[in-house]
Amino acid sequence: MPHLVILYTPQLDAEADLGGLCRAFADTMRDCRDEADTPVFPLGGIRVLAYPAAHHAVADGSGDFGFVYVNLRMGRGRSDAVRRRAGEALVATARAHLAPLLASRPVGVTLQIDEGPEVFDAKIGNLHAHFNKTP
Repeated sequence: MPHLVILYTPQLDAEADLGGLCRAFADTMRDCRDEADTPVFPLGGIRVLAYPAAHHAVADGSGDFGFVYVNLRMGRGRSDAVRRRAGEALVATARAHLAPLLASRPVGVTLQIDEGPEVFDAKIGNLHAHFNKTP
């Protein structure tokens, strides 16, 4: 963890670079620092995934409205200030990346950060080890 998931209305695929948005969010997460100037998120734990909604209904249905929902799920232990700064940095990234889209059509964008106790949390894989190798 941290995992950031983007759900969006599928017509936006033709109008926005969602792959680029994924990379921009991952870079923003990589650059987040805490009060001691240490990375907020472990590099090997950063995952950003985007999914178009197979079915959707937005607003009153009177137009071809778009929607982007961004959810960052992270483990506990970060200060309120660090969580707020991370959220503000992600919003700034979304605002900058989606500016052309927002200038051309009605689109709603929501960004939420969830943190909490996991009922069960298992991790397998070797990404962390890959980034923790000593040269």
